[in-house]
Amino acid sequence: MNIFLLEDDDAIGMGLKYSLEKEGYNVTLTKSVAKAKESFEEKKNDLCILDINLPDGNGYEVCKYIKEKEDVPVIFLTASDAEVNVVMGLEMGADDYVCKPFRIGELMARIKTVLRRAGKNQSVQEANDNIIKINNVNIYTNEAKVTITKETKGEEELVELTALEYRLLLTFCNNRGTVLSRNKLLEDMWDVSGDFVNDNTLTVYIKRLRDKIEKDPTNPEIIKTVRGLGYIVDK
Repeated sequence: MNIFLLEDDDAIGMGLKYSLEKEGYNVTLTKSVAKAKESFEEKKNDLCILDINLPDGNGYEVCKYIKEKEDVPVIFLTASDAEVNVVMGLEMGADDYVCKPFRIGELMARIKTVLRRAGKNQSVQEANDNIIKINNVNIYTNEAKVTITKETKGEEELVELTALEYRLLLTFCNNRGTVLSRNKLLEDMWDVSGDFVNDNTLTVYIKRLRDKIEKDPTNPEIIKTVRGLGYIVDK
């Protein structure tokens, strides 16, 4: 899950980012209102954590901007538990607030509660268990979906695979670190009509799969050829 964090204090911001990433979250950290507005839409976020007092404005302004874009859960970080701050935050559409200084365990509990209320109640571990990552390739096994994370902006681009290409990719992933012979692959693979795949067809499918997921299909980094033995995915 992606968390958007707005905090201008370097110590707090980097500490929170580290703690959240240890829990399995992907974190985008920004330090100002201007930067927050600029970078918010670079990826889809599941939760926003916003500091209130910022050098060029306040978290309320960013919350309003975010809520106008999409209905993302928001938790405010505030140095004061004054009623006016709490009420204003809730009226802006915030889902919760945490007063500084706070314990990281408390914040983690608040995050899970807010995500659960928002219907994002799958735990990070459960979500990660349904995702296989190899280099920049992401395989969402629950959805039978494959994406490639682009290096420039970190956005995911959908890869269109046939049923057999997807099944072949999963076979490689489920046998990571093991050399798979062509005979072994042929035993496990069949096309959508139920016919067995022959040796020449297997060669074509491996080439097509490489063309779709490798940065340089002529010099593959994911599905490697082991000369005289077969293929291996060792990432």
